[in-house]
Amino acid sequence: EEKKIDGPVIGIDLGTTYSCVGIYKNGRVEIIPNDQGNRITPSYVAFTDDERLIGEAAKNQATVNPTQTLFDVKRLIGRRFKDSTVQKDIKLLPFRIVEKNGKPMISVTVKGEDKVMAPEEVSSMVLTKMKETAENYLGKEVKHAVITVPAYFNDAQRQSTKDAGTISGMNVLRIINEPTAAAIAYGLDKKTEKNILVYDLGGGTFDVSLLTIDNGVFEVVATNGDTHLGGEDFDQ
Repeated sequence: EEKKIDGPVIGIDLGTTYSCVGIYKNGRVEIIPNDQGNRITPSYVAFTDDERLIGEAAKNQATVNPTQTLFDVKRLIGRRFKDSTVQKDIKLLPFRIVEKNGKPMISVTVKGEDKVMAPEEVSSMVLTKMKETAENYLGKEVKHAVITVPAYFNDAQRQSTKDAGTISGMNVLRIINEPTAAAIAYGLDKKTEKNILVYDLGGGTFDVSLLTIDNGVFEVVATNGDTHLGGEDFDQ
């Protein structure tokens, strides 16, 4: 038996490079602008001598504070330290990544003390920012969220993303695939049977999913992708 959900449910796209948050109201999804008026927020977290910055504030000072500015953390979440992709990323990312219990951890200095953080912790800070963005817009507390992940994320990556949501203080009702979310957004009002091919190329991941939609019911027929191919790779 399903528990009654109290209060609003937000949808969060936790992206490699940018994140956004939306709410379904008045028959449509509204993407909520952040405190800078932007509908997307950089997935950046930075630590200075006396404060923690998230989003634009973190990204804007990245060049002068490279070892303390964390980004592309989605490329580490749920992975093993010895993964070839993690080893490749370690060579490219300016901040320090260390091994702990076989997992990649991020080493930063917080108020003069060395601290080692899991990717889930860093991602939870971005999720907290998205939660606060929604709360400021709605004028009420938000406890529940649906978070999207690449279709090709494995179970460990999905669970780690869910853990990040829990750390941020939210009840994660569901983890759904990004292409499926796109298809749902496209097909909410479509009644006829259709086949939909969704091509989702992001900052760090690439997904292709084939879905069928029939009278509002979605079925994922096939999916493929690369969880380490996106705009960031084109830039290298």
